[in-house]
Amino acid sequence: MGGVPQGGGAPGLQAALSKYREAPTGQRWTPQNPRLMRVDLGVGGQPVLARQGTMVLYQGKVDFSYKGAGFRGRIVGNATGQEMQLMRCTGQGQVFLAENAAELHPIELQGDAICVSAENVLAFDESLHHEVRRIEGHGIPGGALFTMQFQGTGTVVVKTEGTPVVLPVTPTTFADSNAIVAWSAGAQVIISSQVRLRRSAYPGHSGETVNLQFRGAPGNFIVVQPYEV
Repeated sequence: MGGVPQGGGAPGLQAALSKYREAPTGQRWTPQNPRLMRVDLGVGGQPVLARQGTMVLYQGKVDFSYKGAGFRGRIVGNATGQEMQLMRCTGQGQVFLAENAAELHPIELQGDAICVSAENVLAFDESLHHEVRRIEGHGIPGGALFTMQFQGTGTVVVKTEGTPVVLPVTPTTFADSNAIVAWSAGAQVIISSQVRLRRSAYPGHSGETVNLQFRGAPGNFIVVQPYEV
């Protein structure tokens, strides 16, 4: 067609798009921008488990298989009540992961452990030991908050709505159960209900919200996002 440029080699076009180019680093996990993660399966050779539907692009030889998270314990979203489905990524290629433009944060573990709300898990190295924990409490949507505890050597990618804040655990540390993203595995979690802390209650809701109180020795921390359901 007349007037339609052929190919993508125009200097002006290349210059305009250059800041969005793929950013390989030779590392296994590489943020392409704050909302897009690249994992190179050929580095380390271990499979990756990712939330189903988060793959936006892959290149090279990659195989995908799908399974419920129940192969090591059933994971249910605390807001949706739906089982979390995982896809297993294997091969020698690269997979790009994202979900609803959420901010993504790779957390590398080197023998230590962290608990992450199941709602905030995007992907993780299969080499990590992981187990499901259930925190029950009156007022939590769905009746319980489901978390995953990760331990070992590898990376877990956490997604947040907005930029999170990391705070030390003190004797008076409380967090909304919908805003909490993660915490150090050494912290103790206690259910603490508060009444009418929400700006508005949705139909059928009393206005009561559930706070989680965290206790622990110095060095423990929590991660909170600036968002609540």
